[in-house]
Amino acid sequence: MTSKPVSPTVASQNQALIHSLPFSDRQDFEDARRGFLGKRDPSAIANADGTVVWDNDTYAFLDGDAPDTANPSLWRQSTLNAIQGLFEVVPGIYQVRGFDLSNVTFIEGEIGVLVLDPLVTRETAAAALALYREHRGDRPVTGVLYTHPHVDHFGGVRGITTQEDVDAGRVPVIAPAQFTEHAVSENVYAGTAMSRRSAYMFGAALARGPQGALGTGLAQTVATGEITLIAPTLDITGTGQTETVDGVRMVFQMAPGTEAPAEFLVYFPDHKALCAAEDATHTLHNLLTLRGALVRDPHAWSHYLTETIDLFGAEAEVVFASHHWPTWGNERVLRFLSEQRDLYAYLHDQCLRLINKGRTGIEIAEELKLPPALESAWHARGYYGSVNHNLKAIYQRYMGWYDGNPAHLWQHPPVEQGKRYVELGGGADAVVEKARTAFDQGDFRWTAEILSHVVFARPGHAGARELLADTFEQLGYGAENGVWRNIYMSGATELRAGTFGTPTVSASVDVVSALSPQMLFDAIAIQVDGPRAWDEKLTIDVVVTDTSQRYRLRLANGVLTYSAAPQKGDADVTLTTTARALPALATGALTADALAEAGIEVSGDLSALSRLVNLLDPGDPDFSIVTP
Repeated sequence: MTSKPVSPTVASQNQALIHSLPFSDRQDFEDARRGFLGKRDPSAIANADGTVVWDNDTYAFLDGDAPDTANPSLWRQSTLNAIQGLFEVVPGIYQVRGFDLSNVTFIEGEIGVLVLDPLVTRETAAAALALYREHRGDRPVTGVLYTHPHVDHFGGVRGITTQEDVDAGRVPVIAPAQFTEHAVSENVYAGTAMSRRSAYMFGAALARGPQGALGTGLAQTVATGEITLIAPTLDITGTGQTETVDGVRMVFQMAPGTEAPAEFLVYFPDHKALCAAEDATHTLHNLLTLRGALVRDPHAWSHYLTETIDLFGAEAEVVFASHHWPTWGNERVLRFLSEQRDLYAYLHDQCLRLINKGRTGIEIAEELKLPPALESAWHARGYYGSVNHNLKAIYQRYMGWYDGNPAHLWQHPPVEQGKRYVELGGGADAVVEKARTAFDQGDFRWTAEILSHVVFARPGHAGARELLADTFEQLGYGAENGVWRNIYMSGATELRAGTFGTPTVSASVDVVSALSPQMLFDAIAIQVDGPRAWDEKLTIDVVVTDTSQRYRLRLANGVLTYSAAPQKGDADVTLTTTARALPALATGALTADALAEAGIEVSGDLSALSRLVNLLDPGDPDFSIVTP
């Protein structure tokens, strides 16, 4: 595809931003390069088949001043994020950055090394460990820490250790309580839709360059290799809990409901080093990630950061996180943590103040600005989470989707809205002409609004598709938020070239294998096509031999339910297996041969299983987003 030139409106907006932010402040560049020991050269990382799953060299264009096709603030952030290699945080703590969406941290012990947050994929984590060992020696991995259950903090675990070493007790895996439940539920229940929207959000399939993808603001993008999971062996359950592994002393602070439902920060007292996980990074984070998730709690977030300061602020000499670069010096650490805390508190409190004055989420997002001290703090800029969509998220958390206006209570869906707007505007051609005028005037938000109605009403209208793609591209050129830019560019790509696939699917084999029986049954129930199942009735008993559990599954009235209570009568079919083999049911391959191969014994009416399988609708992993 051929990108279009930047419009004068966007070019002017980008140039104006240069004069409103402190671009002469180069401290972040000093910090991002501090402690550099070496890098991977060339940086490309491939899987066993030779397919490249990550190549940081594709961001080599990020150098010098920003072109007019890039927001200069985002260009600056992306340039920082593209710095790749192994870095010393303090003696004994090392980070590999620029190998994936997240950082991996190595904490040296008496014998080996603890690995904190082992990236997204097996391949990138293995490459990071190899780079660490190249410069620090061939130390064995003696422990693993997951700060929280997002895939970029556990997915590469099998690249740095094995299930055998974990099972043998040689490598403890430490995580916050309820880690596995949240890791699996987020990636499986709505995993198909989240993965699809992640393809737009992270831009892994987009062309990279001054007119394409620059990064996500949190990092560059996500690797496309194999996502793995090894379940934790040691739960952290309370703030102040201390653990020592391989001589490394750790003090934990729980922070549930912040950036993840289960999350901890960890302090290393012997190094005076604080890992802030993802609760204090060099960006305003998401309160509602645009891939979809539960709305996070900025009130709790700010209070936990106050607690962090109270617990560790007097002593900490460096704070590092699972993204970006560290901050050194006690005074700078305190200022960084305090400003991050104030950022989430301000958005929360001021949003509620305006809610109670009758403002809606869209109105609040348009009206509320940050105070000057936070507006000019580079680490508080909206590179990943934006002030705009975070304020809408806070409104959603407290008030829901409905803004109180009866006209918005029962609106038509997009296609029906589109037909009516097109008719109101005098037909598709007339609306496109009005949109072209708005485009020429630089009113891209309105251009996108009205053209989207035409595309949903008349998806084959070439003029509407072309102009809407051009509009999304201009909005991307001007976006300071990396995710917004990716989403706009992805929308343009869909309009110009069709759907482009989903590069990373989070519901991997390892993730599915971690399903508990209850979560497995819920995952199957979500796939039942309710209307087609209205008249079907069947029962299935599942016997889990190694845990002495028995469940009765019942399909009736279009819903699959289950119970562990004793049941009367025999089920239509009984499945007998172990807890480890049970997740094979999630594959949908419920034939006798497939079940036998998975280690699942079947007795009774096997046709009950095939009737259930025929009613499952696993979803579409490549559904369209900006077109019907």
